[in-house]
Amino acid sequence: MKYTQLGRTGLKVSRLVLGTMNFGPQTDEADSHAIMDAALDAGINYFDTANVYGWGENKGRTEEIIGNWFAKGGERRDKVVLATKVYGNMAADGDAWPNHDKLSALNIRRAVDASLKRLRTDYIDVYQFHHIDRRTPFEEIWQAVDVLVQQGKILYVGSSNFPGYKIAQANEIAARRGGTIGLVSEQCLYNLAERRAEMEVIPAAQEYGLGVIPWSPLQGGLLGGVIKKEVEGGHRASGRAADSLANTAIRAQVQSYEDLLDKHGIEPGEAALAWLLTRPGVTGPIVGPRTAAQLDSALRAVELELSDELLTGLDEIFPGPGPSPEAFAW
Repeated sequence: MKYTQLGRTGLKVSRLVLGTMNFGPQTDEADSHAIMDAALDAGINYFDTANVYGWGENKGRTEEIIGNWFAKGGERRDKVVLATKVYGNMAADGDAWPNHDKLSALNIRRAVDASLKRLRTDYIDVYQFHHIDRRTPFEEIWQAVDVLVQQGKILYVGSSNFPGYKIAQANEIAARRGGTIGLVSEQCLYNLAERRAEMEVIPAAQEYGLGVIPWSPLQGGLLGGVIKKEVEGGHRASGRAADSLANTAIRAQVQSYEDLLDKHGIEPGEAALAWLLTRPGVTGPIVGPRTAAQLDSALRAVELELSDELLTGLDEIFPGPGPSPEAFAW
C-alpha cells in the first residue's frame, strides 16, 4: 500500500479509503468484519463511515458493526484512521425532532457522543460535516469543534459535498478565530464521468490545504465494465448506472471507454480508480466493497500505472470542464 499526508496535516493515510456504506444494508456483520480485516492486512488504514449509514430504521448500524470489529482487539482501533460524519436526520421514521440533525452546536455535541458509543471508541480521527448547513454560522460550528478537540473526542474536521465557496468561507472564519485548524479534507463526487469538481471544489481544497477524498469513483458502477458484464454475463445495470445507460450518448461514451481499456488489457474499474490517483489534490478514492473480491480489485488499482497514451485517451472520452472561470466565462 502507498501512503500520503491528509491535506496539510501530519496524518498519514492510505491511497485507498475503505468505505463502509454497504456494511449492514448489503453485507452482513461477519463478512463486513472479514473485509475490514483484509483491508487492514493490505495496508488500508483510512476507514470512512457516517452516523446515518444503515439507513431507515437501521441508521447507526454501520457504526455499530465497526465498533464491534474494534472490540475484537488486535490493535484494530490503533491502526485505523477513523472518519465518520454528522448532519443527517437520525430518526428512524425520517421525522427528526428539532435539533436532532444538521450542524448546530447542540446536535454536533449529541451526535459525537452517539457515534462514539456505537463505534466503541473514545475518539474520532476525522469528524466530517456531511453537507452544508445553510442556517448555522461557522462561528458556532467552530466553537463546538474547539470544545470537542479540547475534550479529546475528535482530532481533525473535514467536509463532504461542500461547494468551493463554503470551503473557503469555513477556513477563513476558522483562521480569524485563531487556534482552529479548520477543514483538512473534502469528500466530493468525483470520477472520470463526473468531473465538475475540477472547476471550483478541488481548486479550493488545494488552496486551503484540504485532502480530496472522491466518493463514487465508479459513478455508481458505470465505470466498472457495466456494458461488458451486460453482454457477457447477462448482468443488467441498476440504479445510477442504468439511468445513465438509458441515454444513448452516454452509452456510446461508456462503450468507447470499455473498448479503449480492452485494447490496453486493463479492467475498467481498476483504471477508473488508478486515474483518480493521478489527479492533483486527490488523497485517495473511497472504495465501498460488498465482497472480498471487490476489495482485491480495488487494491490492484494502487499498483496500476496508466500510460500517457491511455491518459490522453481517457481525457478525450471524458473531457473535464476546464479551469474556472474560463470553463464558463470565456
